[in-house]
Amino acid sequence: MGFYSLQYPLTAIRNKEGVKVLFSKTFTATSLCLIFALYGCERDLDKTQLAETLGSTDEFQTGAEEFDRSIHPGKTLYENNCAACHQGEVPKAPHFQWLEMMSPTAIFNSMQTGIMRAQAANLSLDEKRLVTEFMTRQTLKERTDFALKQPNFCDNRELSKAEPIYEVNWGHDTKRYSPQSVSGLTKDDVKKLKLKWSFAFPNALRARSQPTISMGAVFVGSQDGRVYAFDLETGCTKWVFSASAEVRTGIVLSTPSEQVSEKNPPLAFFGDLLGRAYAVNALNGKLVWSIRTDDHPSTTLTGTPAYYQGVLFIPISSLEVVPAADPNYSCCSFRGSLLAVNGETGATIWRHYAIPDKPKIIGKTKLGTDVIAPSGAPIWTSPTIDPKRNLLYVGTGENYSSPAEGNSDAILAIDIETGSRAWTKQTTSGDAWNVACMMADNPNCPAEDGPDYDHGSSILLVSGENDEDILLAGLKNGDVLGLDPDDEGETVWKTKVGRGSIQGGVHFGMASSGSQVFVPINDMNNTRNGDYLDPVEAKPGLHSLRVNDGSVVWNHIQENVCAPDKEFCDPGISAPVTAAKGAVFAGHLDGFVRAYDEENGELLWSFDTKPGRQAVNGIEGKGGGMSGAGPFVAERHVVVNSGYGLYYHEPGNLLLVFSSEN
Repeated sequence: MGFYSLQYPLTAIRNKEGVKVLFSKTFTATSLCLIFALYGCERDLDKTQLAETLGSTDEFQTGAEEFDRSIHPGKTLYENNCAACHQGEVPKAPHFQWLEMMSPTAIFNSMQTGIMRAQAANLSLDEKRLVTEFMTRQTLKERTDFALKQPNFCDNRELSKAEPIYEVNWGHDTKRYSPQSVSGLTKDDVKKLKLKWSFAFPNALRARSQPTISMGAVFVGSQDGRVYAFDLETGCTKWVFSASAEVRTGIVLSTPSEQVSEKNPPLAFFGDLLGRAYAVNALNGKLVWSIRTDDHPSTTLTGTPAYYQGVLFIPISSLEVVPAADPNYSCCSFRGSLLAVNGETGATIWRHYAIPDKPKIIGKTKLGTDVIAPSGAPIWTSPTIDPKRNLLYVGTGENYSSPAEGNSDAILAIDIETGSRAWTKQTTSGDAWNVACMMADNPNCPAEDGPDYDHGSSILLVSGENDEDILLAGLKNGDVLGLDPDDEGETVWKTKVGRGSIQGGVHFGMASSGSQVFVPINDMNNTRNGDYLDPVEAKPGLHSLRVNDGSVVWNHIQENVCAPDKEFCDPGISAPVTAAKGAVFAGHLDGFVRAYDEENGELLWSFDTKPGRQAVNGIEGKGGGMSGAGPFVAERHVVVNSGYGLYYHEPGNLLLVFSSEN
């Protein structure tokens, strides 16, 4: 989500009869503390306490320092130098609401040495700092705040070409399962895991790039756009690469271990917040190629690219749902797509749009703003490769504007070689939604008004107990589907696991051991969408289903450890989970990373990431809620990112590496 201070103070709640009532009050994020006592007193709670909507999209960003934008000296500088392009007047310029999620370092550097250097040439260093403060709502004491502490570089900065490259996570295999030959862990080892080292990302409110272990190193991106390769054993830094903006995707390595050489180095692929995709030499971090994946100003890359036989498949999403909260914004013109490029050069091979028809103006809102459709159907997640059928599977998100159509909230089967559509399976019809729907009487909210049940989780391709292939899909409404890949995604079984909501159900990713699928459920109660969500029906935690028929193996409903004074804390699991032989690892929104017994769901191990600690790079770090990125398990190590200072979740800036030594 993004963050823009709209002067749109009407707030909607639902009364006990379910009728929306409007009144002039802007709720602050601190009002969320009302929910944290729910699990002990659900029946006594006044329902209207939960049925809040946004007064401002500022509320999305938690952990940012509050100050009055209206009197900040950066306001005039922004209006005189930036607003003409970034308030929607220039088609390829990202809207202000969308830029707000960038880190102060990334914004400042874009003006000082990056893509906005020419446009900001007339500004002094102090003026650039003030513009940065205004946009990010963070006070920066002086310019030296951008002179980040250098990481602790290794004495030997060469990566070992003899170390293996693992293909057990997004980018290669979406099942997120590490066999024992990769994990090196037994169930007893899991119980003995201890923190080995941690790294604190400078000036960060979130850490949501999927870490990768390969070649004796940990590869990971960061909020300020830097991508790191760390020594797995010590945490010293092998190399650093600077992208143009936050790197949220995982880091995918290309070349199988046996093919690595000086003339054929492995490539590391990833994408950034501004929609650029990169390939760097994985041995030294030097740029090989970089491309802009789509011309739309709201384009972003959230899903990890998939690599197969020399081709990189890049899922393209957007954040246009955020500027749509501005009633003067013409909503909406983005279409999700899957882009196939040559892994060595970045040259386009084909592009497949989730929505075939180009958007066009179809009407006006009551304020006279253009309505543009069809739009949306972003691809948030990593594609699934099916070599047997020569297909790729991707899930799409909701439409952004009315009317909702048949390609949103759908599973698309796409030919690997040609990019043509083999079949479409829509799992939720009639879903058009954007952030305007979280505000009272905002004319940019589509008539359908959600429910925003998109596919935020990758589709899993699994061979079950009878060696019959089945596709598994988890939805934000709490459903898990088993689908037949040989019958155009025909439903084999459906099991409801969670209550569901716009941030409920399955959010970012399931895992499968083959016979079981492990389903993380978020089911946070206060989503600020104007709806009352019964906390009694919530099932935050981890659930296991049989792959063949969807029957429940076990449920582990997470006890709520979020006291009323713990702001932005929830017990559920938004982040993807990772399975290994004997255990399932999950990072929770309450700041704990936990491991569960694969057979019965019993808790094997837990660790509170939130307390502050001195990291290997010499600065203080702390963990927080976990979302977007899950654990990576290999070589007797478990690596996880902690901190998600967005959308009412607790900020943090830590990469944590755990090990179980012999």
